[in-house]
Amino acid sequence: MNSRPTIFALSSGAPPAGVGVIRVSGPQAGAALQALAGRVPAQRRASLAKLRDSAGASLDEALVLWFPGSNTATGEDLAEFHCHGGRAVIAAVEAALAALPGLRRAEPGEFTRRAFANGRIDLAEAEGLGDLLTAETELQRAAALANLGGALSRQVESWRERVLVLSAEVEGVLDFSDEEDSADLPECFTWNIDALASEIGEWLARPRSERLGEGFRVVLAGPPNAGKSTLFNALVESEAAITSPIAGTTRDVIERSVAIAGVPLTFVDTAGLREVAMGAEADQIEAIGIDRAMAELLRADVVLWLGAEGEGPEGAWEIAAQADRADFVAKTTARLTVSAATGEGLLGLKTALVASARDALPKPGEAALNARQHARLSEAGEALAAAKTLTDPLLVAEELRRARVAFDRLIGRATTEDMLDTLFGRFCIGK
Repeated sequence: MNSRPTIFALSSGAPPAGVGVIRVSGPQAGAALQALAGRVPAQRRASLAKLRDSAGASLDEALVLWFPGSNTATGEDLAEFHCHGGRAVIAAVEAALAALPGLRRAEPGEFTRRAFANGRIDLAEAEGLGDLLTAETELQRAAALANLGGALSRQVESWRERVLVLSAEVEGVLDFSDEEDSADLPECFTWNIDALASEIGEWLARPRSERLGEGFRVVLAGPPNAGKSTLFNALVESEAAITSPIAGTTRDVIERSVAIAGVPLTFVDTAGLREVAMGAEADQIEAIGIDRAMAELLRADVVLWLGAEGEGPEGAWEIAAQADRADFVAKTTARLTVSAATGEGLLGLKTALVASARDALPKPGEAALNARQHARLSEAGEALAAAKTLTDPLLVAEELRRARVAFDRLIGRATTEDMLDTLFGRFCIGK
């Protein structure tokens, strides 16, 4: 660890700000405190100090903290300078740190990568931290906190321990197989594997964490002049789409992501669906827009159908739109009747969409699997499914080993540098 360079970075928000926190991690963290503050304060206690550079020039008056390793966020010696948050102050303190021997500026995600390398967090927790840093809605925040807090890691460790117990049973059978009286796997062995595989199957069936980033996809569809764009603007509360009484105004897909009651939703406005005779360039452009609209219907979590009753895609919500118009035609099977102009039914529509989204997205505070974690857990599930169909103890032992390897890869006991570079590279500098 002592051969590692000591890194530093601004770990708080970009200046100007009320306070700027500069974090230093590595074997020279204590020396950095001594150099700038003139002393190393009592550990884990904030202390006021005048900061000076190597020439003795005053830099700032700041709170300084000292956290000796290894029980720190990064698993190594850690120091913090809580300075005034002006740009010039931060730049001066960083310049003084950069001039010290053995110190350099941190790369993106390097503090978290050191925490992972030093065993302070595992890979699933690191991914949870990355998700927390990019969370924009309450559901995203809650799911990220669950993974950062180790909910998934603890569950994986529990599964791994159970697989180890099963492996020990198989080893016992293999030991007896060399003796005159051979042994068979106990009857409950298959039951235990089946129970474990079922638990993993339930986790694999959960909505994936990527859904939180993409949002619940709501596509507005119908013929021209059905009120799609006007309703779209009302739902996203902005004039995102151009509205006009001229048929075919919307030529392309327009989408906006919003959070309603902490739930991420993506609303998609589409071109009016109708038969277009190919001829003029304008007609060709509209035809392309209609093709894109049809593609969006296939991607939708729910389609709001504003056209004639019964003509929408299967499973679409019948929406009786433009209820304020004199020529309004009600729908007998309308899920909701709305008017974007007067606001009638809008609250009910939003409430119904949020309720459907909550059913389709990961539950609040529930750990959710990302694509990588889902793939590794699928490997473990496949290995267990294979193990319960086999009778040869040697083959069973190999499948259980495969399951353990998948668990280890999921939480980062076995991984690759390229994958770590990709993960930590998306973190901000100072984290």
